[in-house]
Amino acid sequence: MKKKQRKSQQYKKRSMLAMMLRQLRKNKGAILGLILVVIIIALALLAPVLYDYDTVVIAQNLKERLQAPSAAHWFGTDDMGRDILARVVYGARYSLAVGLIAVLIALLVGVTLGATAGYVGGPMEEVIMRICDIFSSIPSVLMAIAVVSALGKSTVNLMIAVGIASTAPFIRVARAAVLTVRGEEYVESARAIGMREWQIVLGHILPNCISQIIVQATLRVGSAIISAAQLSFLGLGVPAPAPEWGSMLSSGRSYIRDYSYMTLFPGLAIMITVLSLNMIGDGLRDALDPKLKR
Repeated sequence: MKKKQRKSQQYKKRSMLAMMLRQLRKNKGAILGLILVVIIIALALLAPVLYDYDTVVIAQNLKERLQAPSAAHWFGTDDMGRDILARVVYGARYSLAVGLIAVLIALLVGVTLGATAGYVGGPMEEVIMRICDIFSSIPSVLMAIAVVSALGKSTVNLMIAVGIASTAPFIRVARAAVLTVRGEEYVESARAIGMREWQIVLGHILPNCISQIIVQATLRVGSAIISAAQLSFLGLGVPAPAPEWGSMLSSGRSYIRDYSYMTLFPGLAIMITVLSLNMIGDGLRDALDPKLKR
């Protein structure tokens, strides 16, 4: 009997996954975004193979400074003579890493607090949601600036700052999702057979809320990349001379009138990456939300 139940659950999971993939394939925007993100990730992974970090990316070469895009330097060179294309490719490593790890931090903290608030309720829910309201009332960039100023300027602290600033939306999404399923019959059945509360939450409630959380996480990665770029633009992000996209925009703003390519290509990199992630998030939302299926 148990084997039949396990097989039926496996078939159900497979059918749900196949249905999601079919819906996702119908969304051309999501497929385009996925292709672009795969290309960006591939370039980020291959960056050490394509360019030498010490001699091409961060080393100064004043003889070739401020050269316009050409066959030798496709994106031109900056005020230090460094190849902008190489720095943009390497910058993907920093921006993607900061965005993904920051969202992972926000995901772990936010889902834990949100699930606790939604499942336990009572005074615990009130305390968590009031703290969430306080965090939501502070602009995310301002909060991230405060955290970086307190912890110090480094890549790790930037991830922590952006992660803390991105926690509130996950708390709200997780709480709302848990509230919709905590009264279901399978939850009452699990409680009736003596399962512990944390086992019910991890084994029955969160798996049925995962679709909303996945969509929120996908959309928040783009926002985290923008927040990290904003902090780097202000000089509070990845320390120089690391080629983070926001810091590249900051260093090129003094030359934007005569050498606009110094800010054009890092800006395009941020725009394309965030737009691609948002298209994937929209596609996942349409594929996972039964109300939006046609």
